[in-house]
Amino acid sequence: MGVVDIGRDAEWDFAGVAAPLGGAMIGYRDTGGAGVDLRVAGAAAITMLIEFGGRGLVIDDASGRRTLDGFVAGLALDAMRIRGERAECVEVRLSPVQAYSLLGIAPTDLGRGAVDLEDLWGVRARRLRARLAEARTWEERFALTKTFLTQCDRAMRVPDPEVLAGWDRILSSGGQVRIGALAESVGWSHKRLLTRFESQIGLTPKRAAMLVRFRSAVDGLLAGQPAAGVAADCGYTDQAHLSRDFSLFAHRAPGALTKHYLPAIAQHRYRAWGKFFQYRAVSAGR
Repeated sequence: MGVVDIGRDAEWDFAGVAAPLGGAMIGYRDTGGAGVDLRVAGAAAITMLIEFGGRGLVIDDASGRRTLDGFVAGLALDAMRIRGERAECVEVRLSPVQAYSLLGIAPTDLGRGAVDLEDLWGVRARRLRARLAEARTWEERFALTKTFLTQCDRAMRVPDPEVLAGWDRILSSGGQVRIGALAESVGWSHKRLLTRFESQIGLTPKRAAMLVRFRSAVDGLLAGQPAAGVAADCGYTDQAHLSRDFSLFAHRAPGALTKHYLPAIAQHRYRAWGKFFQYRAVSAGR
């Protein structure tokens, strides 16, 4: 599939494209000097972010505050804040089962925060940023990033079929699955599922299901649905249960979500991901 021109306005330029192994990526440039200020929480995907404008990004996460030119973040249970001036970025999202073969390290080694790209790929990461900065179009930038990821892929390093089946069931159920039933469905003991799943996905099955359910709740609230309805639809016992998960993953109450997680660039970025995945779904159905 070709590049999708997601849109541009006086402040931002966006585009999106499919990534290797079924992932996806978007690109965005701060053309108006608005600045990046993103608060990210509860993404049920591995995120790779590359800033190629030469200004870097200030990252506040569980590891503290750092300035990085790019990073990879696993299935983090902690909220993250990303800030930058005149940022120019390519952002890639991968399923944790895809990332298992791409990153060359166990997902658990990503820890609770962002991992510097250079800690993973060294000089190759620096070369990629330099080439992205030299590129003139999103087509070129996405092609460079795809090539980089494809070269990182280790075809022999793939998750167990049982882990794949467990992750797929967690996703398809919106995180509403009992772990005992999940273990039984793949033919493993509870202990074996926990150990293998965590080593290949980065979280235990229970934590992964909580994260996926939280992400479903976030999408519902950002779509304007009432908290009580979202709590019921996502399988929470009540709104208090929903609020506890928001406190865990976002360090905010559900009612503060729009104020703190969708200002300026975050609104553009959230809509870009939604529009791009909608485009992919329509294209796939043709």
